[in-house]
Amino acid sequence: MTTVEHKVETFDSLNPATDEIVGTYPVHTEQDVADAVARARNASAWWQSLGFAGRAERLQRWKGIITRRGPQLAEVIHQETGKPHADAMLEVILAVDHTAWVAKNARKVLGPKRRASGLLMANQAATVEYQPLGVIGVIGPWNYPTFTPMGSIVYALAAGNSVVFKPSEYTPGVGKWLVDSFAEAVPEHPVFQLITGFGATGAALCRAGVDKIAFTGSAPTGRKIMAACAETLTPVLIEAGGKDALLVDEDADVDAAADAAVWGGMSNAGQTCVGVERVYVHEKVYDAFVAATVEKARDVRAGGDADAKIGPITMPAQLDIIRKHITDAIARGGKALIGGVDAVGDRFVQPTILVDVPEDSVAVRDETFGPTLTIAKVKDMDEALVKANDSRYGLGATVFAKRRGMELARRLRSGMTAVNSVISFAGIPSLPFGGVGDSGFGRIHGEDGLKEFTRAKAIARQRFRAPINLTTFARTEKTDATVAKLITLLHGKRK
Repeated sequence: MTTVEHKVETFDSLNPATDEIVGTYPVHTEQDVADAVARARNASAWWQSLGFAGRAERLQRWKGIITRRGPQLAEVIHQETGKPHADAMLEVILAVDHTAWVAKNARKVLGPKRRASGLLMANQAATVEYQPLGVIGVIGPWNYPTFTPMGSIVYALAAGNSVVFKPSEYTPGVGKWLVDSFAEAVPEHPVFQLITGFGATGAALCRAGVDKIAFTGSAPTGRKIMAACAETLTPVLIEAGGKDALLVDEDADVDAAADAAVWGGMSNAGQTCVGVERVYVHEKVYDAFVAATVEKARDVRAGGDADAKIGPITMPAQLDIIRKHITDAIARGGKALIGGVDAVGDRFVQPTILVDVPEDSVAVRDETFGPTLTIAKVKDMDEALVKANDSRYGLGATVFAKRRGMELARRLRSGMTAVNSVISFAGIPSLPFGGVGDSGFGRIHGEDGLKEFTRAKAIARQRFRAPINLTTFARTEKTDATVAKLITLLHGKRK
């Protein structure tokens, strides 16, 4: 950390694979954050005045810039997270698809809609519409620094809000790229702004008078966000961690399930909130599944070279957590079929597959956030469900089964479940994304994600004078008796 001549504190963004400095950014103060929110407040009135069509046109313009310069953005992601360029490009593509969806669907989801007024209020025309909240603060993560925050940013923008974005201190360059490219598409007002810094900057955003905070990160940090927002009754959307389970039934396509387990558990070096961490396999296919998973995982190598399938652990402190989980699992009787404690290096973690791990070990209970899998044998899917649901988390899940796939998916305590695929729900813009328990609450993506950044506005308009007026002190006893009789006829019948 350095200080420049005019006393602006700065910090460096480092490539986690090399420790090379890839950018230097200001640590924004509480006053800086307040000023940004004030600018956003003024800009929001103009942004709202554009209406759905005007906002959609500008979001489509921004989508075009991101699409044409996707490789450039992917390179920034690669530099700041260390993930392979192809994986960085994948999250850019997903973000583009979500941007296109909100631009097309915001009016249909949020525009005025007629509602039935009921017999007692038959003289009223009832409508509901969803109005923007105003200014949204978005606090983003480092593991998917484009795709994940864009799930809040573009939905908030399409709904008519302005946005102040604080990216992770590990990926400020990605945030700057997004804000700068948006300014090219929308140069008139600071509708989408960047603030950078550490926890204090995020806390300042919570207290700066925004109308909602959308946060993605760990559950402990989410609690701190909620506490800060409680001071001003600022509502929050929390997308926290996960300990996602994969269930493999006896009639599953074992090879496909193994491929999904390896991708779900190892891609992005396991640093995926909806990545697979626990696998429960029917005893009839357990041996075949384990063999196939180990074989596929052997082809996955962590490194900083172009041939590596996964990159470094972006946040250095996570290395100790991964090492602790593996060490505890083995000390308590677990076996590492590949990898193990020695798989954890100074920057990179090689794939590790653990079996016979006790269910109360930290490797099963806590989020590892590394390229590890625990695989457990179960006698049937009822046992698998009990174990999968015995978690304080509840974000994503995966099921591989032919006959009972949908049934098992519905019974899993999770916000999203993929059947015979892995993490597919994240790539479908119309589906809501979010969790339960320590995985948070609220939803991004889809119709629910658009409504998350609005307030429902109900309007009742009298079309003609009612023969019975209930809202007057001039109401007579006869009127009351008539209404009581009417309600009894409508709702008092014995079943």
